[in-house]
Amino acid sequence: MIIRKDLNTGLRFGFLIHDVARLRRIVVDRALKPLGVTRSQWWVLAFLSRRDGMTQTALAVDLDLTKVAVGGLLDRMEAAGHVERRADPNDGRARRVFLTKAGVRLVGSIRENVEQVELGILSRVPEQDLDQAARTLLALKETLLEMVDGDTGGEDGADLGGPE
Repeated sequence: MIIRKDLNTGLRFGFLIHDVARLRRIVVDRALKPLGVTRSQWWVLAFLSRRDGMTQTALAVDLDLTKVAVGGLLDRMEAAGHVERRADPNDGRARRVFLTKAGVRLVGSIRENVEQVELGILSRVPEQDLDQAARTLLALKETLLEMVDGDTGGEDGADLGGPE
């Protein structure tokens, strides 16, 4: 039996997801501003906090940015003392990116600020509704990744879940 979904409802759902994501970015950006960090910098710090010593190329792929864009971002972050780049001991062409002590401290401050914002964002939603929403969004993500992988001949479908 085929269950038909109302396309108008589906379109509204897509717009709602977009609006929620856009508004969340605005609120998180406001939380980051007093720390002197942009969202792009936060993403770099978040990825490095999970996999310190990534190559610039791997970081560019994970962030879905060009190598040039990541290079400029890292230049600014290195000048601010948050990251340092070192030559890869096994590949002279590659550069690895590491958090500095100041970068590690900044990650902690950012997490505290963003956690407070996230708690505020989610404050009106009961836990069971959040669980159901997460399951629904994961199912949509899996479907979309399958569609992307099928259309592109097997790109890796890297986790684009963000820095949280």
